[in-house]
Amino acid sequence: MTTITSAPPAQRRATVGLALVLTAQLMLILDMTVVNVALPLLKTDLGFSAANLSWVLNAYALAFGGLLLFGGRLGDVIGRLRSFEIGVTVFSVASLLGGLAQDPAMLVASRALQGVGAAIAAPSVLALIVAGAPTEAARNRGLALFSAVSSAGASIGLILGGALTGYASWRWALIINVPIGLMAVLLVRRFVPETNRQPGHFDVLGAITATAGSVALVYGFISVADHGWTSPVTISAFVVAAALLSSFAAVERRARQPLLLPSLLQARSRVAALTTMMLFIGVQMALFFLMVQFMQRTLGLGAFTSGLAFLPLSLAIFAVSRVTPRLVARFGPWPLITAGSTLGLISVAWLRELTTTSTYWGDVATPLLINGIGAGLAFMPITVVVLSKVDDRHTGTAAGMLQTTQQIGGALGLAVIVSVYASYAVPGEFIPGVREALDTASIFGLLAVLVAGTMAARQLRPGRTPALVSAATE
Repeated sequence: MTTITSAPPAQRRATVGLALVLTAQLMLILDMTVVNVALPLLKTDLGFSAANLSWVLNAYALAFGGLLLFGGRLGDVIGRLRSFEIGVTVFSVASLLGGLAQDPAMLVASRALQGVGAAIAAPSVLALIVAGAPTEAARNRGLALFSAVSSAGASIGLILGGALTGYASWRWALIINVPIGLMAVLLVRRFVPETNRQPGHFDVLGAITATAGSVALVYGFISVADHGWTSPVTISAFVVAAALLSSFAAVERRARQPLLLPSLLQARSRVAALTTMMLFIGVQMALFFLMVQFMQRTLGLGAFTSGLAFLPLSLAIFAVSRVTPRLVARFGPWPLITAGSTLGLISVAWLRELTTTSTYWGDVATPLLINGIGAGLAFMPITVVVLSKVDDRHTGTAAGMLQTTQQIGGALGLAVIVSVYASYAVPGEFIPGVREALDTASIFGLLAVLVAGTMAARQLRPGRTPALVSAATE
C-alpha cells in the first residue's frame, strides 16, 4: 500500500486536504450530540428551566437544518473553499462564546450561531472532496470516508462529550472546537483547490423563502416533542413552512438562476436516495435518544461510559466504510443501500425487547454493531447516488439537499419517537414506552427498506448494468 510520504506530491496534497475537510466535517456533526450527556450539568450550572433545556440542542439543529440550502448555494456562488473558511470561522467563534457562556440566553444564542456556521461550511465539504480528488477511485474513497465521518459523528459526539464532561468540564466540549477550526482555516487553502464560482444572479427571494421555510419546518418537528402534534405552536409552524416552501417552489420556476434546480429532483434514483437517507437518519436519532437514557437510567452508567458504549456502532461504520467503495463498484449502489437499510431495521426491532433486567453486552452491544454495519453499507452509496451526474457548478446545492434531508430526517424521527414514547411513559421509569417508540422507528426502517429495495430491483432487472453511473441516474 502506498504511504502518504511515498506518494506523489499531488496525491499527498489531496490526502492532507481530504483529512482537513473531513476533520472539520466531524467537528460539525459531532456538535449535534456532544453536549447531550452534559445537559444535567448545564441545567445546574447555568440555571436552565426544564422546558428551556432542550434548546441547547434545538438551537443548533434549527439553524443548521434551516440554512443548509442557502449554504450550498452560497458556496456555488462565492467559491466552496471560501464558503468553507467563512463557515468554519463562524462556527469556531460561536464555540468559544458558548464555552464562555454565563447564562442560558448566551449559550442558546451561541449554539444557534454554531448552526449558522455549520450550515455555511457543511455543503462545501462534499463539493471540495469531489473537486480535490485526482481520480474516480480517490473520489469514491473520499465519499466513503465522508459518509463514515458523518454517520459516526453523532455517536463519537456522545463519547467525546462524555469524556470532556466527566473529566474536565462541559465547557471544553465547545471550546475544543476552536483549535480544530483554526487549524482547518489556516491550512486548508494550501492543500485544497478553490472551485470555480458560478457567475450571475443570486436568487435572493429563493434563498429567503427556502431558508425561512426550512427553519419553520425543522421548528415544527422540534416543537412536537415539547408541545405535541396538535398544539397551535406545532400546527402554525407547519402551516408557515408549507406556505413558504410553496412560495419557494413558485419562485424557483420563474427564477433566472434558481437556488434549487428542478432538474436535481427529476431523477427518481436521486429522490429515492434522499428519502432513504431521511428515513435511516430518523431511525438512528431514535436509537441514540433511547439508548443514551437506557444506559444511564436503567444500567446506571455515567456520562463517559454511556458515550463509550456506542463504540461498536462507530467502529463498525469506519470498518465497513473501508470496503464499501469496492462493493459499490462491483454491485452498484442500490443493493448495498437495501442491505444497509435492512440491518438498520433489524437493529431497532431487536432493541424493542429491552426490559429492566437487560444487560449491555447481552442485549445492546450487538444491535448497535448491526446498526453501524448498516450505516456503513448504506450512507456512502446514498451520497454517490445524490451527487452522480450533477454539474460541477451545482455540487454545493446537491450537497446542501443531502444534508438538509439528514437534518429534517433526524428532527422528524426524534419528534415522532419522543411523542410516542411520552404517550406511554410512566413517571420515574424508563422502560414503559420503549417498545412502542421502537415499533414506530421500525416503521421508518421498513419504509427505507421498501424504497431502497424497489430501486435495487430496477437496477438488477435483466438487461441493466449495475454500473454506478447508470444506477444512479435513471
